[in-house]
Parts: sequence; C-alpha cells; structure tokens
Amino acid sequence: MPSSSIDTFLASSVMIVLALSGMVGTSKLMEPYLNDLANRDSTERFQYLASHLLLTTGTPANWGQLKGTRPTSLGLAKTNGLTPYELDIDKVTRLNSGNIYRLDYPDLWQTLGVKDVSFRIEIRTLFELSIELVSNSNQESQTMYEFEVISSKSGVPVAANLSSYVIVKDFVNRTKTLTSSNGVGAFSLGVPNSINGTALLLVLAQSTANPQVIAFNTHAFVHNSPNPSPNSTLTQLSPFDYALNVSLLSSSVEILRSQIFTFNYNFNLTVTVRDAQTIEYAIPRLIDRSPMILVLTGLNGSTSFAEWVTYPQVPLEIGANFTESIAGSRIAVQNHIVAIDSALYEVVTMWGGLNEGV
Repeated sequence: MPSSSIDTFLASSVMIVLALSGMVGTSKLMEPYLNDLANRDSTERFQYLASHLLLTTGTPANWGQLKGTRPTSLGLAKTNGLTPYELDIDKVTRLNSGNIYRLDYPDLWQTLGVKDVSFRIEIRTLFELSIELVSNSNQESQTMYEFEVISSKSGVPVAANLSSYVIVKDFVNRTKTLTSSNGVGAFSLGVPNSINGTALLLVLAQSTANPQVIAFNTHAFVHNSPNPSPNSTLTQLSPFDYALNVSLLSSSVEILRSQIFTFNYNFNLTVTVRDAQTIEYAIPRLIDRSPMILVLTGLNGSTSFAEWVTYPQVPLEIGANFTESIAGSRIAVQNHIVAIDSALYEVVTMWGGLNEGV
C-alpha cells in the first residue's frame, strides 16, 4: 500500500465512524438473537457477534466502572456514546491482564453467552512507532541525547507530528517536531548532569492526515546510572474510573513524582488515598485527542526508577490462542476502527469453534 493510500485510510477513519451513526438503534436489537445464529453461515454469525461486542454496552451498562463486578452480558460500547464504535475507556482497560480490576477470558466467554464459540480480542493503535537512541554527547552541564523515530503502518511510512518528553526523577524536558514523508523523524533532548537515574523517553505521534489517529511508544535508558529495570518491576499501575491505583511491590520503594502526559499536556497527579503499600491518584478528564501516559518516578533504596502505564490500557490481547488451531480449521478475523476518548484505535476480533484453539 503506497504512502498516499495510508494517509487516505487514516484521514477517512473519522468519517467511517461518523457514517455509522445511523446504526445506533441496531445495537438494541442484537441481544435477543445471539443464540439464534447457530444454524447460520459462520461468517455471518461471527460478523454479528463482533458487532454485538462493539455496539452494545453490556449489562449493567456501566459495568466498566464497577470494581469486582463481572457483567451479565458482554459489550464494550460507551454508555450514551455519541457514535457507534465508541468504546468505554474502563471496559477496554479491564481487558488488560496487567490491571488489578481485569476480567479474565473465562469471565468474558461466560458473559458473551454463546457457548460453542471461542474468540480473541486485540486492541492497538492504528499505526506503529519505533524509537532508537542514536547517540549521546556530554556538554559540561548536560548530556544531549539524539533519537530517531520511525512511524509506519504495516511497514509503510506514516507522516506524523511528534510530541516527545524525557523524564528523570523530578526533571522533564519536552520537544515537538515531525517526521518526514518517509515516516522518519530525529530530535535531541538534554538532561542535566547534576541528576542521575533511569531516564524515560515518551513519544506520542499524531498523524498529519487525521489528528485523532495517535501512536505512542516509550524508551528507557540510563543517565549516569546502572541499567534500568523492566517496566512494572517495582509497582503495579492500574488505571480505573479516572483514578490510578498504585501497588508498591517493595517496602523500599519511594515515589518522587507522579505525572500525566498527553500529546499536548503534562502535569502532576494529585494523591487522593495513601496507605502503606498503595496510593491512589486522581486522573483528570482532559479534552485532548490522545492516550494518557501515566508515569511514576521514584527511588528503590538509592537507585532511581521510572515506571508507566497508559489509559486506556492498550495495546492489549485477550482470548483464545488461535495460533495453535487445528490445521484447516476456519477462523474468522475482523478489523474495526473504534473511538476511545476521542482517539481512534484498531480492534481485531478472531472467532472460531470451541475445538479451534481454546
């Protein structure tokens, strides 16, 4: 697919969602017929199930915001959403295995209510972003780090505006630039030599063809310090109902700063609850067509760290393992563009019989 075709696809994403607005009423008609489709063509049946999953709210309609509650029927749509394929940020987040309020696949399978079907759900950004640290140079008071970013869709370049942040302890530096038409961008960020610790680079890329299409990635590196630990080593970060629940996984962990980053904004989070090993922060409701990246910096003894999570908590994968399906079995794969808090994502659903990869 040429670059111009990718740009046309991204530019038309909003129009696809809006053009479906006349289908709002159809979601209310779906639920009574889920189990009446067993004798229909499997392709038609699986298309219907995917539409049910993405166009209905489930029961109760606000199950995404109810801690410890499993819905009695499964649907990911936002209650009172303005358009079809507008998904609830917490229903999506509860599909992520890293969240303490998660639903596991057996829960989802039971609540879908179709006993002879297995399925898989994948949610991701509409294009990909890779980051490489190219070089660094010491300039007395600071070290300059040079990065290269590549934005693409299935290997085809995507032109994008870039908003990049580097975070070390209490320090934040930001730069804005863009990629060329071939999807490659370069920028430099400086970090003072007076501080040391794990440095975290966040890059959010906004398609020049459609501002609702956002990709993001992170890159941890060392700044006058030992190698960084993998993300989620010292904390478990669980966004839910516009609050960030933080579980400290070691008694030696001390939080220095908690921040939110989007394409246009960054600022500190406010503590609402604090216990010995848990902290809760309020997440503001921002008017920004961007995922939210929530970052905690702190100390583990004398070693600094930076850990992060996104809200909605994507990318994610949950469901049956169809890579181990029986040879020759039929698996239906469907792609949909959805909106979550004004940003657009891709949902891939896979469907098969219970003997096909469960």
